Amino acid sequence: MNVNIFNTADEVLTALADYFIKIGSESIAARGKFTVALSGGSSPKKLYELLASTSYADQLDWEKVFFFFGDERNVPQDHKDSNYLMAKKALFDPLLISPVQIFPVDTTFEPAEAASKYWEMISAFFDDGELSFDLVLLGLGDNSHTASLFPHTPVLHDTTPGVKEVWLEDQQVWRITLNAPLINDARYIAFLVYGEGKAEALHHVLEDDEDIEEYPAQLIDSISGETEWFIDEPAAANLPQEEDEE
Repeated sequence: MNVNIFNTADEVLTALADYFIKIGSESIAARGKFTVALSGGSSPKKLYELLASTSYADQLDWEKVFFFFGDERNVPQDHKDSNYLMAKKALFDPLLISPVQIFPVDTTFEPAEAASKYWEMISAFFDDGELSFDLVLLGLGDNSHTASLFPHTPVLHDTTPGVKEVWLEDQQVWRITLNAPLINDARYIAFLVYGEGKAEALHHVLEDDEDIEEYPAQLIDSISGETEWFIDEPAAANLPQEEDEE
């Protein structure tokens, strides 16, 4: 695990965009394609807009990039809370990504079936080789969740790769998520975390004793690849100063 600390959020986004292009280019050179699982939320939206900008749009062979989702809200794909819709507007449409390269969660099914069918879709895509995403992008919630791995949910105890439905009692909503074993099989994992509001959660995940029920993001660390944290100074406020040297 490597923790990369930058002065500002803009520097964090630029560094992660550079990293995205680097891993994408290396993956395409090695295997002919780049498979990435996207994160939802406001922070990655800015990353996607940056990748689709003139600064980055010509730096990657986008026709060889295949997009999946680390998690999804159980809403229609045209709903304002849909991670797919956010990525479509910020990334897919500006870059003219073909629909055949995009693998959203089909939320027209009941949550359990949607999760099962998404796992089938992922398995079918990788049937010619190792089931391992080249890159999984993740964020960090104020309660130390990542993807839809929320505190005190059964999915935290999965031991084999898969996709699961998650019921959030406090919000009375369903979500669908890649589980930790599937995420950890990725060649590269990148966390995007910035803002002072993330400082407490980040400290819990990186510095506290392991307690996955309270701090689910502690579950995440690539088994055979790299796990990189891209964070800004405000988010790193509660970390030891030497943390950025890891």
